[in-house]
Amino acid sequence: MDKQKTLSIIENTGIVPVVRAESAEQAIKITEAVKDGGINVIEITMTVPGAVEVIKDLTDKYKNDEEMIFGAGSVMDGETARNCILAGAEFIVGPALDKSMIEVANRYQKPVIPGAMTPTEVKKALEAGADVVKIFPATLFGPKIIKAIKGPIPQAELLPTGGVSHDNVKDWIDAGSFAVAAGSAIVAGADEGDYEQVKENAEKFVELIGEARNS
Repeated sequence: MDKQKTLSIIENTGIVPVVRAESAEQAIKITEAVKDGGINVIEITMTVPGAVEVIKDLTDKYKNDEEMIFGAGSVMDGETARNCILAGAEFIVGPALDKSMIEVANRYQKPVIPGAMTPTEVKKALEAGADVVKIFPATLFGPKIIKAIKGPIPQAELLPTGGVSHDNVKDWIDAGSFAVAAGSAIVAGADEGDYEQVKENAEKFVELIGEARNS
């Protein structure tokens, strides 16, 4: 998929569900529930057992759905990034700034979203070739960190991750986030096998983000 199209889909969707699971089977069930809830962007983290194979299986399953995109999360290095891209990942997300991860993603022309917290880290991420910068853990500062960083660095596209919930997603959007990422607030219910709850969580995020952007 074209790099700019992927970025456009992420921005338009407004949320990247972060899928962490105890098994590949659970990760796939969460993904299907999130899709049923109206979200067509999914991040499979490397903490999922067999994560690369999960990405391959999902991209194969939805290869005819041009609006359904899968990314790899918790990527720590270039080698892992390459394995994920070859498996079908359309975007790469890391918890920290790793230049080899960024270089590999850019080599394959895939959007790359390294993690940062301070303005210095955001600047270094942009200089290294990041398309979007993941503000992590965002819960430490709350939505005000987005405005604080975009004040001196307005060109930075920021994706807050950690602590994003139904209760505060409007604040994150209003602060100027490119999109948001959420894990537990979406997958809550999966550990008990309640995938209907996962679907409802996703639906609520779609509703709230739409309201925030239209207000």
